[in-house]
Amino acid sequence: MDVILLERIGRLGQMGDVVKVKDGFARNFLLPRGKALRASADNKARFEGMKAELQTKSLEAKGEAGKLAAKVDGKTYVVIRQASETGQLFGSVSTRDIANLIQAEGAEVNRAQIALNAPIKLIGAYKVPLDLHPDVEVSVTVTVARSAAEAERIARGENVNIRRDEDEEDAAEALAKAEALFDEKSTDEEDSEADGEETADAETPAKAGKKKKDADED
Repeated sequence: MDVILLERIGRLGQMGDVVKVKDGFARNFLLPRGKALRASADNKARFEGMKAELQTKSLEAKGEAGKLAAKVDGKTYVVIRQASETGQLFGSVSTRDIANLIQAEGAEVNRAQIALNAPIKLIGAYKVPLDLHPDVEVSVTVTVARSAAEAERIARGENVNIRRDEDEEDAAEALAKAEALFDEKSTDEEDSEADGEETADAETPAKAGKKKKDADED
């Protein structure tokens, strides 16, 4: 479907551009959200009549987005969730959750402005882009953890999704000691065998000399 863009849209074009998009994208996103018009002769004339107003509104919206960007850009938001030992969440963190989190700290962001491709389902730190305006894009960090203490560990760069209990740690330590002892014993045995071979080699000329002497006497 050919449409007329009513605002700049990344990867598509600038305000006033006529572009071809998939029908579903036009019907489900661009047209119902007032971001484009069908590219008919009537709508082209309509766009020319509203172009100045659209440009003014876009500049105002850009100014507001800039103020909002100054509040949220680079900030870290912590989400506490229950999860398994391996970090798999019992549920997920969605765009709605992130929007509510940011709004709770006084910044008016709606879920449509959060560019999260899929819900978060694992403990960790995630960089999430925010499309506040076609010309204003920033990002925040969303840290998902089982507790505030774990969130601090994640912030320090620790991997909290691979965990071993005390029994596993003790078993690993015992195995390491056993391997070290085995290596030491093997080395001692090799040294003993080497010493024995050297002794045997040292005695061989003497025995050979004695046999020769006995033969001469006979």
